[in-house]
Amino acid sequence: MIRYTVFDSPLGPIRIAGNGRAITVIGFPGQKHDVAMQPDWHRDDDAPELAAARSQLTEYFAGERRAFDLPLAPQGSEFQQGVWHALLRVGYGRTSTYGALARTLQRPAAARAVGSAVGRNPIAIVVPCHRIIGADGSLTGYAGGLDRKTRLLALEGALPA
Repeated sequence: MIRYTVFDSPLGPIRIAGNGRAITVIGFPGQKHDVAMQPDWHRDDDAPELAAARSQLTEYFAGERRAFDLPLAPQGSEFQQGVWHALLRVGYGRTSTYGALARTLQRPAAARAVGSAVGRNPIAIVVPCHRIIGADGSLTGYAGGLDRKTRLLALEGALPA
């Protein structure tokens, strides 16, 4: 059973969902590639893993947390899982590019596929897809919207000049 809560963040509502053991979704309702709520999802604002995620996100937005310590269980293909795992290595206050991620995965010609996987990341902020920018330093697409990406990078002091 999937349980969810909605967190009122400085960037607007964030939906957090989990399976009782781990976080499966953190996203902005209505964003591009939004993980749609299913009829069997149940709202549970007191579920321990959801409360932990809310608490850590609150600390992050207050500038008090730079790394998350949450059990994660995003659903996706083996390739997507690899990309999302690589995103976790892009530290707070840093950025990377799609090409650099592709090289990290030893798939240097797969920058476009990496971009697609980054865009479908179901666990925003915690799996930091907002830290991926264009090779020329431009802010490229973000499923939650470029305004949110800009604000997240500014919060982390990583906004490109």
